[in-house]
Amino acid sequence: MAQWMHMTQMIQFLPGQTVNDLYPSNSFPIEVRHFLADWIEKQRWEDFVLEKVEQGSQAKALLDQMISMLQAMAQENNTNMVEKLKLLQISRNMTSFQQQPLQFGVMVRDMLRKERALLRSQSTVISPPQYPQRESSSSNMQDVDNLVFKVLEVQEVRKTMHQMQEELNWERQNYESIGTIQQNGLDPTTAEIQKLQNHIQQLEYKVKAMATKRFQLLKECVDCLDQCHTRLISRLKVWRWEQHKATIGHPFDDNLNLLQTWFEQLLGVNGKLRQELMLIGEPIPELQERLGQLLQVLIQSSLVVDKQPPQVIKTQSKFSTTVRYLLGEKVAPGKPVVLKAQIITEQQARSLGSVPSDNVGELINNTAILEHNTASKSTCATFRNMSIKKIKRADRKGSESVTEEKFALLFSAEISITGCDTPYRIQMISLPVVVIVHGSQDNNALATIIWDCAFSEPDRVPFVVPERVPWRLMCSTLNSKFTSEVQTQHNLDQYNQHFLAQKIFDKPDFADDFSNMMVSWAQFNKEVLPGRPFTFWQWFEGVMDLTKKHLKTYWSDGLIFGFIGKQHLHLILKDRPNGTFLLRFSDSEIGGITIAYVSATEHGGQKIQNIQPFTKRDLEIRSLGDRIQDINHITFLYPEYPKHKAFHKYYTEPQHPPSGGYIPVSLQTKVGMDAGSAALPIPNMAPHAESPHHVIPYNMDDSSGTLSVPSMAPHAESPHNAVPYNIHQFQQPFSPQESITQDQMETTASPAVDFNPNSPVVFPHDMGTSDNMDLVFDTILKNLGQ
Repeated sequence: MAQWMHMTQMIQFLPGQTVNDLYPSNSFPIEVRHFLADWIEKQRWEDFVLEKVEQGSQAKALLDQMISMLQAMAQENNTNMVEKLKLLQISRNMTSFQQQPLQFGVMVRDMLRKERALLRSQSTVISPPQYPQRESSSSNMQDVDNLVFKVLEVQEVRKTMHQMQEELNWERQNYESIGTIQQNGLDPTTAEIQKLQNHIQQLEYKVKAMATKRFQLLKECVDCLDQCHTRLISRLKVWRWEQHKATIGHPFDDNLNLLQTWFEQLLGVNGKLRQELMLIGEPIPELQERLGQLLQVLIQSSLVVDKQPPQVIKTQSKFSTTVRYLLGEKVAPGKPVVLKAQIITEQQARSLGSVPSDNVGELINNTAILEHNTASKSTCATFRNMSIKKIKRADRKGSESVTEEKFALLFSAEISITGCDTPYRIQMISLPVVVIVHGSQDNNALATIIWDCAFSEPDRVPFVVPERVPWRLMCSTLNSKFTSEVQTQHNLDQYNQHFLAQKIFDKPDFADDFSNMMVSWAQFNKEVLPGRPFTFWQWFEGVMDLTKKHLKTYWSDGLIFGFIGKQHLHLILKDRPNGTFLLRFSDSEIGGITIAYVSATEHGGQKIQNIQPFTKRDLEIRSLGDRIQDINHITFLYPEYPKHKAFHKYYTEPQHPPSGGYIPVSLQTKVGMDAGSAALPIPNMAPHAESPHHVIPYNMDDSSGTLSVPSMAPHAESPHNAVPYNIHQFQQPFSPQESITQDQMETTASPAVDFNPNSPVVFPHDMGTSDNMDLVFDTILKNLGQ
């Protein structure tokens, strides 16, 4: 049975199709594996081979024994009706193997082999811990409907019993009146008296039988109500779990209307059953106590944080949150219900039996009234302008950072429900939050939240998380977070995932599977990457942000290769023709994308160049598509897609000069030698006759409306002060290992000048409209004159 115990732990993380293939419902359903696990693992299934027909009798004996055990289990008293019918159906289905028992033996043998292979597998993809899939809403509501019918049956029995009791009382009255009749000289026959006595006895028997039936029905109703309660609370926990997982991109349906209906129905049933118990006349402490406990759990579980507060909260910043009460329509009228919010520590969250006495933070606007919306039929308290004024932090252990400390918001109130004698105290905590005091802490705080969301267990002690997790779980989390943040259906492929593993484990040469290697919190966001000033999460989050804001459609269209190491890069590009390129995320700087391409060497060979990464600022100035269009010596997107066909829709249409007014200018990207050759030499310039400043001639092409800006060398003594532009200098020649210096932004032909909008520009008084337009730069010429 040891093998099955291990499988039960794995099954909940396996894809549904894998489980269905392993345990076919029409031949060997999972129920058989579960109920007969110990017996199955003790038999010698490995001996069976289809070719050995002599083994048929041995296989048939095992098959018959299995069918007999299933039928015996179905007849056990403690087996509920659903399981009984299921087991009987399975045993009938398995009789179809009696004509081919050896095939049955081989099937069980293969099933056990597949289980062992799954348990041994190093590459099994397992999802993060999660609650089981939602039960069918229709089946849950059907259970509640059945419970309502049972309560109606109890009421009918009570009414029938009441009628019988009235009839019994009448007949007893008649019997007692016989004595009066005899005293008046009348003598009823013995037969009439006997008939009346028999009728009274029958009525007494029926009343007692009905009383027994009534009690039994009441007990069944309470048992059924208890089961519905358990399923409801479990379903609410699933909703909260899915809400938690939505932080890392898991799908989440936030609709609470069905759950609210379920809560309201169970509250109504509870009230009717308590009423039926009171009508019995005699107290039944056991049932009354159980109904009281169920009522308390139902009322206190109905408070839900519908809209969670942000999980990273900056002090002195406004935020909002909404709390919903699922039994809002049952709240007693009169005094309004006021919810209060307070911030609590992780330790306080673990002991919520009473209101925390120690105040660890000051919340502004921390009260809200529970209000009913008749249109949506929801009862909510919305905290619209809450803020944390100050926070009191706990003593930190070792190297623990303030961005690793988790808090929560506790919402509480006292509430009275119609039909209930006493008020109830209700409370609920939010998901964990990290409180920061400066925007620079946001990234590290988010890392804490991501780790908590991805790797916490259901029903955990707040807010315990493992220190280390398997890479397969981390990889699944990164992919889920990336696709949800970017809002794309294009997942990280196996090459991306492998490179991410190589990076976080610092194993660039490791080619085997990383799935079961353990990655720690420190590796995720505490220790900086080797040779870098940032952590793995800071780097990964930078790529997400860049892709979300500037590269979403490129990524979704499959135009970006993404995460790839330089070794793999050289491997796939080494045999490609010159001009072949791909887009990869920079692994040396946060939030950058670079173009790697094949180019010719001076000796006729090939080398792979990496253009200095484009950042968010670069792509805000000129889009990636236009930059790719500008660079003429990249021609085919890996493996062999023509550049202009792949990126044509991303090119910006050229502007047509308007009639009159200014001639439009445009920016272009130049790389390496192209940028250097585009610069014009600085001519000898004499000062303009009417201006004290020197003049620099710029060539204007009337047809294109673009400026060719000459490359200007900085002043020897003060390179930053002499010319108000950042001058990029290129070193030649380039090697395959070096990155090409970042592309130069220019007006068509000059890569060497970054325009400063604050630079003083003086135009000559007699500037004409000839092809050579004289633009006077005050600061530049001041230095040239020195």
